[in-house]
Amino acid sequence: MSVKNFIFILFFFASIGFFVFSTKRLISFLLLGQKENRFDRIGERLKKVFTIAIAQTKIMREPTAGILHVLIFWGFLLFIFAVLESILQGFYTPISFAFLGPFYSLITFTQDVFGLLVVIAVLLSLYRRFVLRVPRLMVDKHGMRDAAFILTLIMFVVLAMFGQNISHVAKNNFILASFEVRPFSLPLAKLLYSASTSSAETLYELFWWMHIVFVFGFLNYLPYSKHLHVLTSIPNVFFSQLDDQKGLKKINLEDETLEYYGADDFQKLSWKQILDGYTCTECGRCTSVCPAANSGKSLSPRKIITDIRRRTFDKAPLMIAGKTDGEIFDKTLVHHYISDKELWQCTTCGACVQECPVTIEHVDSIIDMRRHLVLTESEFPNELNNVFKSLESNGTPWVFNQADRALWADGLNVKSMADDPDAEILFWVGCAGSYDARYKKVSVAFAQLMQKAGVNFRILGTEEKCNGDTARRLGNEYLAQQLVQENVETLNGYGVKKIVTSCPHCFNSLKNEFKQFGGNYEVIHHTEMISEFLSSGKIQLKDEPAKTRKVTYHDSCYLGRYNGIYEEPRKSLTKINGLELVEMERNKSRGFCCGAGGGRMFLEDVEGGRINEERTREALATNADTIASACPFCMTMMTDGVKAHEKTEEVQVKDIAEIVLENSK
Repeated sequence: MSVKNFIFILFFFASIGFFVFSTKRLISFLLLGQKENRFDRIGERLKKVFTIAIAQTKIMREPTAGILHVLIFWGFLLFIFAVLESILQGFYTPISFAFLGPFYSLITFTQDVFGLLVVIAVLLSLYRRFVLRVPRLMVDKHGMRDAAFILTLIMFVVLAMFGQNISHVAKNNFILASFEVRPFSLPLAKLLYSASTSSAETLYELFWWMHIVFVFGFLNYLPYSKHLHVLTSIPNVFFSQLDDQKGLKKINLEDETLEYYGADDFQKLSWKQILDGYTCTECGRCTSVCPAANSGKSLSPRKIITDIRRRTFDKAPLMIAGKTDGEIFDKTLVHHYISDKELWQCTTCGACVQECPVTIEHVDSIIDMRRHLVLTESEFPNELNNVFKSLESNGTPWVFNQADRALWADGLNVKSMADDPDAEILFWVGCAGSYDARYKKVSVAFAQLMQKAGVNFRILGTEEKCNGDTARRLGNEYLAQQLVQENVETLNGYGVKKIVTSCPHCFNSLKNEFKQFGGNYEVIHHTEMISEFLSSGKIQLKDEPAKTRKVTYHDSCYLGRYNGIYEEPRKSLTKINGLELVEMERNKSRGFCCGAGGGRMFLEDVEGGRINEERTREALATNADTIASACPFCMTMMTDGVKAHEKTEEVQVKDIAEIVLENSK
């Protein structure tokens, strides 16, 4: 065994040993979190890994940064063979992958091509971060230094690999081995060693050692860097929620062994939520699309997740060491790392989750911390006192009488389930559709459309109560479950199988969350049903041009991002004769929240600008004469936004049902 091999073996096992130690340390921190089963449906999870983590589909939502990241990511995947070959040479110098034949051609070719592309991508990434200073990439000084160090280290790894390959070619007198293809290394070797190849052997050894040291240095730095996501992003994607698992986690309120509700510290979050903290790349995509952050509020989804990581790294080592007191233990994640104000500013719009390239679930962690504030500490904004009381006593977040819930239908000959349960579908009207003066007109319009289409439907009337969405998103899980269970009992009592609703919040709860409590129904949104009416000819449209000439459609977060319904409302609008549909700058999956979700409908803006006014400004920029919506909260917020911009004479806000009805025969 040569001295080189001996030194390498010592270095190799020391590096691997330290990496194993670091990995076990991180896993031990995760195990302090709460148990959660994320090991189901392995096949679907692996498919998600290939589409999101390997194919990098989500990161390509922002093409410029996406392309740079894809080049670096795929470059490193392809460099695995080069690294493995170098490592094996440390044990036995003559070894080579040339025996792989044509496959070796592919290996050597991609090393050269992607090596160059990675160097270019790193330089452009440094340029974007430190010269262009892209706002979402601007983090604290430590984060900036860390990013610069990692990017530079990546470039050194690649340059060392190139140096090794170029010297390898030169020391073999510029003759490539069988199946060896090096489109850049060969001409560079001839250029750099044109005078003499005498130093090639020495330089080859130097670059080989540099490559090895940089690779293992990179590997062992990652567990202590914000670039830990290089190791955890693929597992985090694997363990992320599957498409049909949408909905907040249910707290088992009947479990008498529960010592707390929600989470005020990292160890009360699930291990997956702690893993989210590990995986945050600090790319800032979440914060760049957050409506609260965009309107000048304190909330930053990136900060929420990095604070979880910071708190974990501060407290977990002490817990494992058996310590239970001191300054760290006098603090908690909530209050000391994350302020109450930040938590209450979230609209739960899901934009952060949508944009995150590594599938971090920001909203779930925020709701768990809200649950702690409400259920454990009884700490919440004063405005919510009346909301919670009204939900408990009246079954609605507003102070209305339950006996008046069906008054909107007077004169329409609409039957209730109590009158006659023999119906093909239940129309879930919702609180806004039952009580709000403006949205009652939408309930009427949709009911008339169903009557025109010959749909045999019923309502619950006074037996319907709030679906629990508002209470649940505000952290009052106890009240939410009470409302859900009462509604499920009523629905199941009538044997309801199919439900239609005009409220996306009702829609999301009924479809995705009621099943947690025994409520399994086919749930559709009224825009889906209206689109089907028009496609099937059950509703005929007028031949004359529409009164509304130019419309822009505002996507509801709970209809779009949460449930993927983007096209049905647009299809209905585009079928209307003479109506022009114009899109806002941010639309569909990139749509901007109205500001009312997550219980924000009932909270005052005490910091920054108003989210609804920002969204309305974007709508007005289209020069549309009508803003179309498909959600009672959105309608209210957009109407208020039009008033704030003093455009009530020029611009109307209407629901899809109203626009279709006024243009139907």
